[in-house]
Amino acid sequence: MFWCEYPRDVVQVVGPDAASYLQSQLSQDLRSLQVGESAWSFVLQPTGRVEVLLRVWRTADETFVLDADAGFGAAMVARLHRFKIRVKADIEPLEWRCIAVRGVQGDGLVAWGDGYDLLGEHVAPPADLPEGSAEQLLAARIDAVWPAMGSEIVPGETIPAETGITGAAVSFTKGCYPGQELVERMDSRAATAPRLLRRLAASDAVRLGATVTSTSGDAVLAFVPRAALAG
Repeated sequence: MFWCEYPRDVVQVVGPDAASYLQSQLSQDLRSLQVGESAWSFVLQPTGRVEVLLRVWRTADETFVLDADAGFGAAMVARLHRFKIRVKADIEPLEWRCIAVRGVQGDGLVAWGDGYDLLGEHVAPPADLPEGSAEQLLAARIDAVWPAMGSEIVPGETIPAETGITGAAVSFTKGCYPGQELVERMDSRAATAPRLLRRLAASDAVRLGATVTSTSGDAVLAFVPRAALAG
């Protein structure tokens, strides 16, 4: 068990239309999200390609906090503003800290892998746990086959089905949202993406002709061509 700084860009969406507007823009269904709960979601381009992978927390009835990998907050805000017309909700950045706890399932909201994240303005690391390193956090992410912005997810290029996390970040029963057509079409046709994200040994990645995106020792995350998986 260890804790580690987990750099995130954080924004707040607050106002009487915050819930309905986010519901209309995100791939996740937020209607059942209670105060104190969170869920992963994509914000998609109208073409169905990923703009940002984010997590949405409901902190009050009319207040939501969204966090994304560091460096992608501006893109998240810009995308949310794109369709924000006559919407009574304000979008503003927050200077919040995120601490990842990995190693066991803990009390609180579960993130990828066996662990949880602490997000807030004044959060502190657990006093009874040692500090880990960014390398350990990367290894945990690779073990969980969890994609990151800028490596596994390239804005405007990656499609949700390639990432392997549509089960966590997409609702197939909610109403319309930008980019839904591609996601729903692939799901309804049981279509397999041209490539799929997998955790592999480095030698296997070479053998399969996979595109390596993240590396930790001999373990890698890589996009494997559909034909190689079928073989």
